[in-house]
Amino acid sequence: MADRVDLMSLLDNIRNFFKQNDRLPSIGEVADICNYSSRNSAVYVVNRLIEQGFLKKDMKGKLISTPEFHQRVRLLGSVSAGFPSPEEEVLRKTVSLEEFLVNKVTTTYMLMVKGDSMINAGICPGDYVLVERGRDPASGNIVVANVDNEWTMKYFIKKNGLVCLEAANPEYEDIYPSDSLYIAGVVVSSCRKYI
Repeated sequence: MADRVDLMSLLDNIRNFFKQNDRLPSIGEVADICNYSSRNSAVYVVNRLIEQGFLKKDMKGKLISTPEFHQRVRLLGSVSAGFPSPEEEVLRKTVSLEEFLVNKVTTTYMLMVKGDSMINAGICPGDYVLVERGRDPASGNIVVANVDNEWTMKYFIKKNGLVCLEAANPEYEDIYPSDSLYIAGVVVSSCRKYI
């Protein structure tokens, strides 16, 4: 049936389904994705992917992904952002971007940044931030907050027993809640695409 090359190609098709639908396919959908007329062939492929650690089943038999399912990027070393250095390209390990950027998948969501109030924290308009719900913010964390019925992203700072939301841009004044403050989550990472 499916050899290693075919299996990796079928895995890519299942990954594409996951990206488009934010869930893994059913066995019937695997058969459709793989252009199989038989569900047995789809079961065979799924079992091979389970054997190789790309998928597993939960207590109810539903397919769930493993860290290996999510494509990994090779970590080749480091690069000098100061003076040039003779660092050589050496494969150190592979890293899943999801594992690197997200601490808790079930409580994390992504937002696109509008505005420049956090620009000196390295967060620019058009960037994406990953926000973790349910985490208590420490002073100095970047948070997404609803302050006096308006949403913003700022540093969470405790000053003299008061909570202050502070921008990372001197053009913006500190915000002290006058009526209400709700912390929707703590920013755990940000990302930006250049091309």
